[in-house]
Amino acid sequence: MKQLLQEIRHNPLLWLLAFVPVAFVAAKLRPEAHTLLFVLSVLAIVPLAALLSHATESVAAKTGDAVGGLLNATLGNLTELVIALTALGAGQYALVKASIAGAIVTNTLFMLGASFLLGGLKHHVQEYNRVSARMQAGLLFLATIALLIPSVMITADSEAAAAFTHTLSLCLAVLLIVAYALGMLFSLKTHRELFASADHQDGEVPWPMGLALGTLAGVTVLVALISEIFVESVQQAAEAFGMTPAFVGFIVVALVGGAAEMASAFSGARKNRLDLSVGIALGSASQIALFVAPVLVLLSYFIGPTPMDLQFWPGAVVMMLIATVTAMFVTVGGRSAWFVGALLLMVYMIFAMTLYLMPPRVQ
Repeated sequence: MKQLLQEIRHNPLLWLLAFVPVAFVAAKLRPEAHTLLFVLSVLAIVPLAALLSHATESVAAKTGDAVGGLLNATLGNLTELVIALTALGAGQYALVKASIAGAIVTNTLFMLGASFLLGGLKHHVQEYNRVSARMQAGLLFLATIALLIPSVMITADSEAAAAFTHTLSLCLAVLLIVAYALGMLFSLKTHRELFASADHQDGEVPWPMGLALGTLAGVTVLVALISEIFVESVQQAAEAFGMTPAFVGFIVVALVGGAAEMASAFSGARKNRLDLSVGIALGSASQIALFVAPVLVLLSYFIGPTPMDLQFWPGAVVMMLIATVTAMFVTVGGRSAWFVGALLLMVYMIFAMTLYLMPPRVQ
């Protein structure tokens, strides 16, 4: 605990932790001040993301970057899961699907691209385990195909189409969870030697494992609670800032929800630990597609007003497919430079500008 307090005292960014209790108090006293709550929740998530980054790096230093990236992606995705569960219980399936698609695209293009760019600006050429990257991209491609099928298999009879889509989505949800479990078995058990990371020494003393894991768990809970405030205020605040619902669900919610993971990925890239960055970015995207989305489909039968399906609006499907193919293309060689990151960010900006200027109708 002493190390944690010293880190907070010497890092000015962590002084923003003061906004965490302020956000909770404001949500209690001024629940109607949506714009204020939106700003406070964003300011509160930033220092929590920095803490999560440091804790994850400490775990990765002792367990290896592959396991560290998996752990960070898992805890980071709890935020997206809580956001989606809140919307799921309210029957806001459009927001749930937009946040799922947005998180997949944001992690694949923005997080990976920014990691390549930031790391490349400091290091001329960076290398990473291409076996791990290609496996994650392959899993993501499988999930994208599963999300594509319900959107293109439309029958003429609307009632028959609805029944068919729900049944197909339920079957696909189970299949995707099985695929995710097999991927974990392959990478962490039967062929773990293929996913070994290079040993990087950056001179920093990692936190003890107990402190790191405790910080990861505690900060993840706080991020999830702050995210609830964010979700409740984001729609009204978006109108005040001139943002459309499609842009909010696909871009804003994904960026804020993935802030913790992004902080860890960017920090790892700057320290020439690109295995950690790629593991977080692609691992998080594939985890959302293969685990979070299917779990939400299954849980919708219990907590949602009606079952949710995996039928996304065409624009989201196209963007997810392009993002996945792009990730598969750029990770073939296992080497990166800043220009590769810039290209990925350009693709992401094309999507963001399209949604902001001419948002598609979310089904």
